[in-house]
Amino acid sequence: MTFDDGATFALPFEYLRVFSPSAEVKGHGPGEGILQLDKQRVGITGVEPVGNYAIRLLFDDGHNTGLYSWTLLYALGRDHETNWQRYLKRCAAAGHAAS
Repeated sequence: MTFDDGATFALPFEYLRVFSPSAEVKGHGPGEGILQLDKQRVGITGVEPVGNYAIRLLFDDGHNTGLYSWTLLYALGRDHETNWQRYLKRCAAAGHAAS
């Protein structure tokens, strides 16, 4: 993805899946949300535009809720390393090895 300011991000499908903005992942209250595990091999089967402000990603594990706004995608790209390290720590705390 390339943004108006020239920033370019290549985000892994696993990362996009475990940081989905859906209620299934985010949860319904404050906090880290629901830890998504075993998504290393997840793929994307489709991308649907939602107006001019977002896209819906269709994952091959059946997950298709959550709208990825351009603002969210930019933040996910900008904060990729920090987010991923936090995710790996959460996995380890849960006793699960992640990629």
